[in-house]
Amino acid sequence: MASILVTGGAGYIGAHTARLLLEERHDVQVFDDLSKGYAHNVPKGRLHIINLHDTASLEALFATHHFDAVIHFAAFIAVGESMQEPERYFRNNVGGSVALLEMMRRHRVRRLVFSSTAAVYGDPETTPIPEDAPLRPKNPYGESKLMVERILEWLDRTSGLRSVSLRYFNACGAEPRYGIGEEHQPETHLVPLILRAVRTGEPLTVFGGDYPTPDGTCIRDYIHVSDLAEAHVRALEHLLDGGGSGVFNAGTGRGYSVLEVIRAAEKATGMPVPFRYGPRREGDAAALVADSSKLKKTLNWKPQYETLEAMVGTAWEFEQHRRRV
Repeated sequence: MASILVTGGAGYIGAHTARLLLEERHDVQVFDDLSKGYAHNVPKGRLHIINLHDTASLEALFATHHFDAVIHFAAFIAVGESMQEPERYFRNNVGGSVALLEMMRRHRVRRLVFSSTAAVYGDPETTPIPEDAPLRPKNPYGESKLMVERILEWLDRTSGLRSVSLRYFNACGAEPRYGIGEEHQPETHLVPLILRAVRTGEPLTVFGGDYPTPDGTCIRDYIHVSDLAEAHVRALEHLLDGGGSGVFNAGTGRGYSVLEVIRAAEKATGMPVPFRYGPRREGDAAALVADSSKLKKTLNWKPQYETLEAMVGTAWEFEQHRRRV
């Protein structure tokens, strides 16, 4: 059992990871400023409401608890918003990460799992994308994550901080036994937006129908949130066992277009999805699909959810649960 701090652990992926860590008998503390996350996602007694820039509260937390490692999720994540407010994204995602890293160094915490993104690749030259592909972000969100990755590389060389950066693709779904799922405000992720359209009858906007893809819509690699949480736990165990720093793609290796996700949702729900086409969303790449063979080989990870319909089905189950409570 290890003592783990999860930043941003009241958010979607962080909350699923924190729950899995608890199942595996780790001692978990969560901090989150609740600007994007929800207190009900965190088991009682484990949530500390702190902002990354609140140095005094961070210092008190690290002084009160000994941590063996940190899993760092806390960040702004909306691509479109980052194009409109780049300064805010760099201040929060990069500046907040530096504040955390300084605190870790002061308290001699030497292991970090970092929530990175496939957005660091921009428009890839090859698909599926290997970790050594050129890094050319198309938006400030991706650039902010890449900047943190580079900071971690320097800290590995200069201060002995060991880190794993997980470049994940498109998380989706929910873990039925936890009763938590996607609740972003505003919601920008495709699967919950599709399910909202099913529930309300309000048409979904498909951003762009003229991409250089078979059906003209963006292609993404969708990974179930429970499989992504498992990847974080495997990365943590790698570091706790003395493993070195590394960067890993986290995806299934299969790409689906927006229209294919819509069809999968129609099968999962048994209802039609109303939609209409809109203009392309600034900063979006045409296709992002992972080569996750390094993650599977090095960290002994394998996704349990292999079909898009099954992933969407768990998200629909969460939507129905949320309406009942």
